[in-house]
Amino acid sequence: MILKELISNLAILVAILFVYTQLTNSSPLRRTSSRRQKITAGVLAGILSNVLMLYSIPMDSVIIDLRHIPVVLMSYYGGSIPALIAMVLTIIGRFLFGFTTQAVLAIIFIGGTTFLTLFITRLELSKMKKVFLALTLSNLIFTIMLTFLSLRIDTLISFGLSYWSISYLAGFLSFYVVEYVRRNQRILNKYKSESVTDGLTGLNNVRKFDQLFNDVCTEAQDRDEKVSLLYIDIDHFKKVNDTYGHVEGDQVLVELSHILTSTVRSFDHVSRNGGEEFTVILLACPAQRAEEISERIRKKVQNHFFRLATGESITITVSIGIACYDETTNTPQLLIEEADQALYEAKQAGRNQVYLSNKFAREHV
Repeated sequence: MILKELISNLAILVAILFVYTQLTNSSPLRRTSSRRQKITAGVLAGILSNVLMLYSIPMDSVIIDLRHIPVVLMSYYGGSIPALIAMVLTIIGRFLFGFTTQAVLAIIFIGGTTFLTLFITRLELSKMKKVFLALTLSNLIFTIMLTFLSLRIDTLISFGLSYWSISYLAGFLSFYVVEYVRRNQRILNKYKSESVTDGLTGLNNVRKFDQLFNDVCTEAQDRDEKVSLLYIDIDHFKKVNDTYGHVEGDQVLVELSHILTSTVRSFDHVSRNGGEEFTVILLACPAQRAEEISERIRKKVQNHFFRLATGESITITVSIGIACYDETTNTPQLLIEEADQALYEAKQAGRNQVYLSNKFAREHV
């Protein structure tokens, strides 16, 4: 009967932990988490401990359950703030069953477990050793508390063995569930990020660009806002790769991405569309302003010394084509075609140029 009820506690614990990890996918609890997040986690852990107490097993003058597991988890993952909050809420919940000798022993048990676990998590031990040591000391405290009660020796031994077994199982299974779900979430988030992020520069990739471009076009038409698109290409980039190698060429691409992101506004969209071709979607930006930004980019690149791994520095130039809705076209979906054509004209004109669609050009030496 004891084993059956403890397994029910275990099922509740694992189910709630699984739901919690799903709901906190974007911001899992860490020791570096914000105070607000730690307080929230501590409150939730305290509630979980109280739920487990509602399904506790009364045996003679003892009430047993797995209330200590959420507190141990908070100590391990979040540190003192969530652990102490969970501990206090657990103590308050225990008092609802009455203020008795058993309640005092329960307070000593949960308090001792909390502080010992907080101490253990600071030791230079492996993850599994920390978990094992925390659960072992918690079980020892519980066993010591039992000796203060008038239980028959056979009952004490039987009860203790069952409790230790389930406590270990619950503790390790709880940690396994949290670690397993978090690991899979990290992998999934990594895949999601890589599906829309350029692996070299960290900018949006062409897939993300297409998504952003379609969204921006729709919003521009709905709100009647101006949107400018820059097509940027490194001049003679093949020579850089042929002369210095692709590794050094990649370093040039990374540095150029930094120049682009630092030159445009924080809410503009910078993408690497492949090879040495970059795009910038300038939101709420008329053609004249887009030209000014493009010229600033061109000058920054021209005057920047790109440092290679060999210690050598080189310079490069870029050509930029510009299109603007609703100044160079009344159809935002044509921005790509027009900006690409303007870029072609900039290269035909000698490179290191900024060209606006509709053949309005400004040449720079």
